[in-house]
Amino acid sequence: MPAPAPAIAELSAPAHWRAVDCLSDLHLEPGTPDALAALLRHLHATAADAVFILGDLFEVWVGDDALDEPGGFEAHCAALLGQAARLRPTFFMHGNRDFLIGPAFAERTGIALLADPTLLQLAGRRWLLTHGDALCLDDVAYQRFRALARDPAWQAQLLARPLHERRATGRSARDESEARKQAGTAVLADVDAQSVQDWLQAARADALIHGHTHLPADHALPGGATRHVLTDWDLTATPPRAGVLRLDASGSYRLPLAG
Repeated sequence: MPAPAPAIAELSAPAHWRAVDCLSDLHLEPGTPDALAALLRHLHATAADAVFILGDLFEVWVGDDALDEPGGFEAHCAALLGQAARLRPTFFMHGNRDFLIGPAFAERTGIALLADPTLLQLAGRRWLLTHGDALCLDDVAYQRFRALARDPAWQAQLLARPLHERRATGRSARDESEARKQAGTAVLADVDAQSVQDWLQAARADALIHGHTHLPADHALPGGATRHVLTDWDLTATPPRAGVLRLDASGSYRLPLAG
């Protein structure tokens, strides 16, 4: 059954915006310094007027209180991202790995939190932005977890646990995910085609932009709409993967390497 179109937030770009960059699925963690460095190079060098990070900026986020650990990875990233975000408006949409990012992160970095999905109106076009996980209906077990994990009461209960316990839980979940990938038992679900059409129609959007699936491509859809899937970032892959999708009045085009 298709996923009903949710409430759709709207963001109208200021008149002076000419181009924005969209990226997702960097999965930053202490073991990926190259990805963080590439992101920072791009954020400092891009000619875009704004940047939209559409989820899974981090491999795991166990709560904003992690920002208060001196010398910790989260505090280090927040300081660097905050410097970059002062250059231009930067937005973040929750992913399936970092759905616990909250207002303290936004305040510390100056990065604005963005509802999922959000309709971006830019240069006379209507772009529907989402992380993409809510559209992957074939991954039934994940959809059950997603419904639970996005519940404020469940999140409050989780965040009430000590930070060290949450870190252990996060490591365990990540290890289990990697084990399923290695064993070939991970569910590799793509987005549901009918749900995509329904969301686009509800938003009266020209195009859908999302990440999550790690299947970067540009798809023509019935009726003339398009679906653009963002790449994940892995600087250790051969060839390395790191890129953004730029949106402007002419449409969209890919910048293959960040920086």
